[in-house]
Amino acid sequence: MKRKNFEFPTAYTVLFLILILVTVLTHVIPAGKYNRLSYQESTNEFVVETYGNGNINLEATQKNLDKLEIKIDVNKFIDGTIKKPMAIPNTYVKLDGKAQGFKELIIAPISGIAESIDIIIFVLILGGIVGIVNKTGTFNIAMKAISQKTKGKEFSLVIISFIFFAAGGTIFGFWEETIPFYSILMPLFLINNFDPLVPMATIFLGSAVGCMFSTVNPFSTIIASNAAGISFNEGLKFRFVALIVFSIISLLYIHRYIKKVKENSNNSLVIEEQKEIREKFLKDYSQENDVKFNWRKKIILFLFVFQFIIMIWGVSSLGWWFQEAAAMFFGVAIIIMFLSGLSEKEAVNGFISGASEVVGVTLIIGLARAINIIMENGMISDTLLFYSSNVVAEMGKGLFSIVMLLIFAFLGIFIPSTSGLAVLSMPILAPLADTVGLSRAVVVDAFTWGQGVILFITPTGLIFVVLQIVGIPYNKWLKFVMPLMLIITTLIITILYVRSVFF
Repeated sequence: MKRKNFEFPTAYTVLFLILILVTVLTHVIPAGKYNRLSYQESTNEFVVETYGNGNINLEATQKNLDKLEIKIDVNKFIDGTIKKPMAIPNTYVKLDGKAQGFKELIIAPISGIAESIDIIIFVLILGGIVGIVNKTGTFNIAMKAISQKTKGKEFSLVIISFIFFAAGGTIFGFWEETIPFYSILMPLFLINNFDPLVPMATIFLGSAVGCMFSTVNPFSTIIASNAAGISFNEGLKFRFVALIVFSIISLLYIHRYIKKVKENSNNSLVIEEQKEIREKFLKDYSQENDVKFNWRKKIILFLFVFQFIIMIWGVSSLGWWFQEAAAMFFGVAIIIMFLSGLSEKEAVNGFISGASEVVGVTLIIGLARAINIIMENGMISDTLLFYSSNVVAEMGKGLFSIVMLLIFAFLGIFIPSTSGLAVLSMPILAPLADTVGLSRAVVVDAFTWGQGVILFITPTGLIFVVLQIVGIPYNKWLKFVMPLMLIITTLIITILYVRSVFF
């Protein structure tokens, strides 16, 4: 009897297995919490949330912050720079067990979908608008024109795209907002005969490297620096140089893979998925398409591209989030419906067809959020942080910085939100740098680099959402990215050690 080859489980199964594991961990890891500090603008007071003693209201002064051992300028709270509740050092207490059971395990994915409804609606509307534009044939014409322009200089497409996403990542945390670009750029790369892994790696690694080596990203470096009680300008030049160096390393790595596949197509890591991926993204594309690029299609293409420029501006300058971006996309979708020349039924069906293709993505978003819900309800996140802070006590400078990096990588698996991890961990871990004679900027870099590198692969982050969109299995991605991840990890550990010991 022929033995059946092992087939790597889908993203849904992997996430559900992790959900089960985290549920079990709530029975093993003690429940505990740090007190939280938040600013109440209406009364100009700090609210200290304690566990067992109710809330304590304090006047919003620097003196009260100092008493709580939070070395942060009070104006950072008053002017809204720090909005999220912040952990208070030396307030960790063990609490009665909050172990999660079978009931909580089953409810968590539903709660995850409900709590992620803003990003889910964003993804569905995005899928819908892509469906309508596809129906008009506009993408077909645009891709044909671009492929003719890039003929013979295809790698320039990789470089330009990578720089765009890396710049967005380092400036304003261009991460979840990259989701729309996979559906747009995958066909463009594929008609230029790139392996399917190339466009995915270009977008994902570009954004990941940008976020990892954040310079002025308000959701990462700035909020972490504020929570650590230092200016984000400390180490800014160093981070900028690191951004350039690691962008070059990543581009060379992608180029090496492209060259290997070009020399022998059997070197492709996704050779078995190639046909299915190409059919998925190029089903409406035809080289012989004789549809004219009339005024309707020019306006549709302009609106489609312009909405992303508006989204980037809104997120970086106006404080937009998924709700505002989704509303704008929905408005543009309606305008395109009227401009398309399609019948009402064709336009609506195009929208529904596009949205239906990303339903699987929305389920993954809900499952990933469910893992965080189980951890929050089981009250084990703070316990992991408490034990981690005890690990680095009385270490030498070099070892301290390396272990700190590993701690943030570990915590990043369970808390993939950069701003969430920053306000939880920085007030606790940053002061430990003082005890070994290091700048707190080293802890900030360990935070952005440690959490950044683990986001390359952690199932609780964005990677499973992206893999579902592009149709690449997780094990194939791991095989591609792990060597690069090892190179980057080795280099950042070396840099942190040298910086801590000799500078």
